[in-house]
Amino acid sequence: MRSFKVMGRTEIIRWRIRGLWAVLALMLVYMVVVGETGGDSRVMTPLARSVSSVIFFGGMGYVIWRIVHNKRLLKSRELMREQLRRERDELTLYLHDKSGGTVMDVMLLALLFATTTAGLFSNEAFYATFALLVFALALKGGTYLYWRGR
Repeated sequence: MRSFKVMGRTEIIRWRIRGLWAVLALMLVYMVVVGETGGDSRVMTPLARSVSSVIFFGGMGYVIWRIVHNKRLLKSRELMREQLRRERDELTLYLHDKSGGTVMDVMLLALLFATTTAGLFSNEAFYATFALLVFALALKGGTYLYWRGR
């Protein structure tokens, strides 16, 4: 198997599509497992129910949108060139790094997962993880805006 550095742009996009399909499958498995292991939406507060639904179904919609977008990239060389230009834009890369980079992105994903899961099992755990999620989003957004203004 070739490394990503020598893979062609088309092959990288194909791997992204495969990864997104895997994420979608894992989300569906998660939904079934949580339903079978006792996640009870009847004990959820309205805020927990709303936030969990927005996170889960919004995330599912986002993954489907990314699959469709990447499939369009495979059909159009011009769209692929534009996407490559956006991904390599120095300002975008700089702002991403200054606002936490990949580590903050992984942390936000973990908090999204924890918040959604906690909402089904414990209101106290939900409110704790939700507060951490809001704080992390505010921190990332604030640092992004700060460095963008400089």
